[in-house]
Amino acid sequence: MTTEATAEQAQQALLEEFEMFDNWMDRYQYIIDMGKQLPDFPEEWKTPERKIQGCQSNVWIHHRRDGDTLHFDAVSDAAIVSGLIAVLMRIYNDRPPSEIRSTSPHFLQDLGLDKHLSPTRSNGLHAMLAKIYEVAESEAA
Repeated sequence: MTTEATAEQAQQALLEEFEMFDNWMDRYQYIIDMGKQLPDFPEEWKTPERKIQGCQSNVWIHHRRDGDTLHFDAVSDAAIVSGLIAVLMRIYNDRPPSEIRSTSPHFLQDLGLDKHLSPTRSNGLHAMLAKIYEVAESEAA
Protein backbone atom coordinates (compact mmCIF):
# COMPACT_ATOMS: atom_id res chain seq x y z
CA MET A 1 0.00 0.00 0.00
CA THR A 2 1.27 3.45 -0.84
CA THR A 3 2.18 5.79 1.98
CA GLU A 4 2.17 9.10 0.11
CA ALA A 5 -1.24 10.69 -0.41
CA THR A 6 -0.73 11.39 -4.13
CA ALA A 7 1.43 10.11 -6.94
CA GLU A 8 3.05 13.54 -7.14
CA GLN A 9 3.96 13.38 -3.43
CA ALA A 10 5.39 9.90 -4.01
CA GLN A 11 7.63 11.28 -6.76
CA GLN A 12 8.81 14.11 -4.49
CA ALA A 13 9.55 11.70 -1.63
CA LEU A 14 11.51 9.47 -4.01
CA LEU A 15 13.57 12.41 -5.26
CA GLU A 16 14.36 13.41 -1.67
CA GLU A 17 15.48 9.87 -0.83
CA PHE A 18 17.81 9.76 -3.82
CA GLU A 19 19.41 13.06 -2.77
CA MET A 20 20.96 11.16 0.16
CA PHE A 21 23.23 9.24 -2.22
CA ASP A 22 26.46 10.75 -3.50
CA ASN A 23 26.92 8.53 -6.54
CA TRP A 24 25.09 6.32 -9.00
CA MET A 25 26.50 3.06 -7.63
CA ASP A 26 24.72 3.77 -4.33
CA ARG A 27 21.56 4.77 -6.18
CA TYR A 28 21.62 1.54 -8.20
CA GLN A 29 22.03 -0.46 -5.00
CA TYR A 30 19.07 1.38 -3.45
CA ILE A 31 16.95 0.61 -6.52
CA ILE A 32 17.97 -3.08 -6.35
CA ASP A 33 17.14 -3.18 -2.62
CA MET A 34 13.70 -1.70 -3.36
CA GLY A 35 13.13 -4.50 -5.87
CA LYS A 36 13.92 -7.15 -3.27
CA GLN A 37 10.91 -5.91 -1.29
CA LEU A 38 8.35 -6.50 -4.05
CA PRO A 39 5.50 -8.77 -2.99
CA ASP A 40 5.50 -12.36 -4.24
CA PHE A 41 4.20 -12.82 -7.77
CA PRO A 42 2.39 -16.14 -8.27
CA GLU A 43 3.77 -18.39 -11.02
CA GLU A 44 0.30 -18.72 -12.57
CA TRP A 45 0.34 -14.97 -13.31
CA LYS A 46 3.41 -15.38 -15.54
CA THR A 47 1.39 -15.67 -18.73
CA PRO A 48 2.10 -14.32 -22.23
CA GLU A 49 -0.74 -11.78 -21.85
CA ARG A 50 0.91 -10.28 -18.77
CA LYS A 51 4.44 -10.25 -20.18
CA ILE A 52 5.75 -6.83 -21.15
CA GLN A 53 7.12 -6.59 -24.67
CA GLY A 54 10.10 -4.33 -25.18
CA CYS A 55 12.01 -5.41 -22.08
CA GLN A 56 15.32 -7.22 -22.39
CA SER A 57 14.54 -9.02 -19.13
CA ASN A 58 11.38 -10.97 -18.45
CA VAL A 59 8.76 -8.71 -16.87
CA TRP A 60 5.17 -9.53 -16.00
CA ILE A 61 2.53 -7.09 -14.75
CA HIS A 62 -0.80 -8.13 -13.26
CA HIS A 63 -3.49 -5.62 -12.33
CA ARG A 64 -6.88 -5.59 -10.68
CA ARG A 65 -9.40 -2.95 -9.88
CA ASP A 66 -9.77 -2.41 -6.14
CA GLY A 67 -12.74 -0.11 -5.66
CA ASP A 68 -11.79 3.24 -7.18
CA THR A 69 -8.11 2.36 -7.49
CA LEU A 70 -5.91 0.10 -9.58
CA HIS A 71 -3.60 -2.36 -7.89
CA PHE A 72 -0.56 -3.63 -9.77
CA ASP A 73 1.75 -6.53 -9.06
CA ALA A 74 4.86 -7.04 -11.14
CA VAL A 75 8.04 -9.09 -11.23
CA SER A 76 11.23 -9.38 -13.25
CA ASP A 77 14.03 -11.91 -13.44
CA ALA A 78 16.61 -9.07 -13.31
CA ALA A 79 17.53 -7.32 -10.05
CA ILE A 80 17.79 -3.79 -11.42
CA VAL A 81 14.51 -4.17 -13.35
CA SER A 82 12.77 -5.41 -10.21
CA GLY A 83 13.96 -2.23 -8.55
CA LEU A 84 12.61 -0.11 -11.39
CA ILE A 85 9.28 -1.92 -10.98
CA ALA A 86 9.34 -1.04 -7.28
CA VAL A 87 9.91 2.63 -8.17
CA LEU A 88 6.95 2.60 -10.56
CA MET A 89 4.76 0.79 -8.03
CA ARG A 90 5.60 3.36 -5.39
CA ILE A 91 4.34 6.14 -7.64
CA TYR A 92 1.46 4.54 -9.54
CA ASN A 93 0.16 1.61 -7.47
CA ASP A 94 -3.17 1.80 -5.62
CA ARG A 95 -4.20 5.04 -7.30
CA PRO A 96 -7.33 5.99 -9.26
CA PRO A 97 -6.97 5.61 -13.05
CA SER A 98 -7.45 9.36 -13.53
CA GLU A 99 -4.55 10.14 -11.19
CA ILE A 100 -2.30 7.61 -12.92
CA ARG A 101 -3.11 9.10 -16.31
CA SER A 102 -2.51 12.67 -15.14
CA THR A 103 0.80 11.99 -13.34
CA SER A 104 3.75 12.69 -15.60
CA PRO A 105 6.81 10.57 -14.77
CA HIS A 106 9.09 13.58 -14.28
CA PHE A 107 11.11 11.59 -11.72
CA LEU A 108 12.86 9.88 -14.67
CA GLN A 109 14.39 13.16 -15.76
CA ASP A 110 14.69 14.65 -12.26
CA LEU A 111 16.68 11.63 -11.03
CA GLY A 112 18.62 11.32 -14.25
CA LEU A 113 17.45 7.73 -14.62
CA ASP A 114 17.08 8.05 -18.37
CA LYS A 115 20.74 9.08 -18.63
CA HIS A 116 22.07 6.40 -16.27
CA LEU A 117 20.22 3.35 -17.56
CA SER A 118 21.39 1.39 -20.56
CA PRO A 119 19.20 1.92 -23.65
CA THR A 120 17.63 -1.54 -23.24
CA ARG A 121 16.80 -0.91 -19.55
CA SER A 122 15.42 2.51 -20.41
CA ASN A 123 13.26 0.98 -23.17
CA GLY A 124 12.00 -1.61 -20.71
CA LEU A 125 11.18 1.03 -18.11
CA HIS A 126 9.21 2.99 -20.70
CA ALA A 127 7.42 -0.19 -21.81
CA MET A 128 6.35 -0.87 -18.20
CA LEU A 129 5.22 2.72 -17.81
CA ALA A 130 3.27 2.52 -21.08
CA LYS A 131 1.50 -0.62 -19.80
CA ILE A 132 0.51 1.12 -16.56
CA TYR A 133 -0.90 4.07 -18.53
CA GLU A 134 -2.66 1.69 -20.94
CA VAL A 135 -4.35 -0.14 -18.05
CA ALA A 136 -5.34 3.19 -16.44
CA GLU A 137 -6.82 4.34 -19.75
CA SER A 138 -8.82 1.15 -20.22
CA GLU A 139 -10.03 1.17 -16.59
CA ALA A 140 -11.07 4.84 -16.60
CA ALA A 141 -14.80 4.91 -16.35
